[in-house]
Amino acid sequence: MVMFFNRNPKMADSDSAADQTTLELPRKKEIPEGLWEKCKNCEETIFTKQKEENWNICPKCGFHYPLPASRRIELLTDEGSFREIDAKLESVDTLKFEGVASYTEKLESNKKKTGLVDAIVCGEATLENIPYALGVMDFRFLGASMGAVVGEKVTRLIEYATAKKLPLVIVTASGGARMYEGMISLMQMAKTSGALDRHKEAGLPYIVIMTHPTTAGVTASFASLGDLTLAEPGALIGFAGPRVIKDTTQAQLPEGFQTAEFLLRKGMIDRIIDRKKLREELTFCLEFFVSGCKV
Repeated sequence: MVMFFNRNPKMADSDSAADQTTLELPRKKEIPEGLWEKCKNCEETIFTKQKEENWNICPKCGFHYPLPASRRIELLTDEGSFREIDAKLESVDTLKFEGVASYTEKLESNKKKTGLVDAIVCGEATLENIPYALGVMDFRFLGASMGAVVGEKVTRLIEYATAKKLPLVIVTASGGARMYEGMISLMQMAKTSGALDRHKEAGLPYIVIMTHPTTAGVTASFASLGDLTLAEPGALIGFAGPRVIKDTTQAQLPEGFQTAEFLLRKGMIDRIIDRKKLREELTFCLEFFVSGCKV
């Protein structure tokens, strides 16, 4: 038997409103872009902010990502002590290089992207009250390639350290010579090496910290001339890349070829230091060299 029930019209309106309210569910919150990322080394999903707070080191596997120059300076200097020199030196398109984009356009886009004028920041600072000259390369700016400005700033920094009788520290990270400048870029290898020779003759220490990657013309010049050569774990260090060497020599390359660990075993690197311990270790090195210089 079918039964029918009478409904109050007012009740019907009320039910309809309630149904409508129920249907209007809150929208699903979207996860902001860049909040999470996959580690290039261990492929684990990591919280980007946690990685950045950890000095750009993967919290899961310890992989060392490149560190911007500003944060590197923060890591290796006393707060507020860094004073930049030659900050206004800028590259120019001497050869009028043209390609998919002109060299001038590339320079401008990299300035906007990084907030830097070129691929190295140089200056004087203190570390635990020890004064020293510091140069930091930033791979974000055209792969930290060495053109006329990078070479000139490195040379001036070396000469500044020599004149002021300061220990010198340069943190390297580079894809090599800046070929937009042709032969001019290659000339910087001899210029920087000559300045370092005069620094050495003055009996002053030079410490290199090689980070990932340090290659080509930079490796073949001032990056390999330190009195003490340090490196970060897993850093790629060499002249030509492994693929180019393998294709040229048709030889099977050893495991770990051109990594900091491989070069430590071969004697090119003096020590590998985790980034989180770098400040403490560099302080110790500077204290050792400075006390030796005074003697």
